[in-house]
Amino acid sequence: MKKSFVQETSINNGPLVLSHAMPEAQSVALGIFVDVGSRDENELQAGIAHALEHMLFKGTKSLGVHALSEKLDVLGGNANAFTSRERTCFHIQVLYEDWQEAVNLLMDMLLEPALPEDEWQREREVIYSEMAMVDDVPDEWVYDRHMKAVFAGQTVGEPTLGTREALAAFSAMDLRGYLGAHYRPPRLLVAAAGRIEHDALVEAVGKRTWPTASERDGRVQAVRKSGVQYLSRDMEQAHIVASFSGITATSKQRPEAWLANQMLGGGMSSALFREIRERRGLAYSVGSHLSPLSDVGLWSMSCGTAPNMLADCLVVLKETLQAFPEMMDDAMVKRAKRQMEVQFRMAMDSVEGHMLYLGARLDEDVLLSQQQWVDKIKQLQNDDIHDWVKKHLQGDVMWTIAGSDEALSSAQAVM
Repeated sequence: MKKSFVQETSINNGPLVLSHAMPEAQSVALGIFVDVGSRDENELQAGIAHALEHMLFKGTKSLGVHALSEKLDVLGGNANAFTSRERTCFHIQVLYEDWQEAVNLLMDMLLEPALPEDEWQREREVIYSEMAMVDDVPDEWVYDRHMKAVFAGQTVGEPTLGTREALAAFSAMDLRGYLGAHYRPPRLLVAAAGRIEHDALVEAVGKRTWPTASERDGRVQAVRKSGVQYLSRDMEQAHIVASFSGITATSKQRPEAWLANQMLGGGMSSALFREIRERRGLAYSVGSHLSPLSDVGLWSMSCGTAPNMLADCLVVLKETLQAFPEMMDDAMVKRAKRQMEVQFRMAMDSVEGHMLYLGARLDEDVLLSQQQWVDKIKQLQNDDIHDWVKKHLQGDVMWTIAGSDEALSSAQAVM
């Protein structure tokens, strides 16, 4: 029997532990995943998961903020974290001989955080600066507002950074209360990849005392909206984002979606790149991407163009989307399959990439290996991809068009 690429153990009243052994590696990547994100917040909690992501680096019961940062620096690896709409993750990559110290530090941060009030008062200002930075980047500013329109009135569409009003009202005690309520089994997963023994990892995780397990309330089903929103803002470029229905995180049609996205806007040979940038010179940045969530997904296309070219860019974008199902010939599909294989196989060399991949176990009961996905992609029939594309591009779409008033006027004339 072929050995699984991943080993898995469920700790009694603790997290699920997964590891992927890479015996020749010189490092180990470790991560603690929490199945909670910004969509799990209410209006008064907006941004609290992201705030906790920052604050767990501000010391533990036994280490002050400076001592913790020095410990992480001495390990010489990369320590970081991220918050998304449905997930929070704290991760680190270190030399293999240091993995036990590293995983203990991660567990200390999660299980014994200091969360001092004075540090929160300072870190809140840092997050305000982060918000300002996003507002200063036009495409990020547009995309945040696009998501609010796609999921209007739903927390899943709100920015992960939250709002200034909500952040201003938080205290360190509020952060501690949210952590205690949500950062507990079965929402926790510890993942490791690299030069590591699974049994040793299980032993290290099993030694700790974890919060009592509690079942979460089910997430409210997200509902995707359609329509057109125009955003007036004085910018050097005009921006377009269009979102159709995509795939969920566990969709059986992921290979179809990946290949479709690769062909439409995933590279220099994609349809959008060739039509809008190379043949017409209408945009520097143009492409498409998939945004899968647990219950809904988006397939989004975006580009930035000169304000006086916005109307032309919109026309070509709409024409390309309409013609795309018939543009997909055998050569295009073959090229996309090769591109996806290269992406998956090259990712197999990354210790950190393998660890992050294991976090998907929170979404589904069985993880397929990257090689298994490559095999599925290769076996996919062209008609299956064509049917998926046609079905999704014929569905409802949400458009966001942003730019100067003059540019928006020209866009409205062609919409």
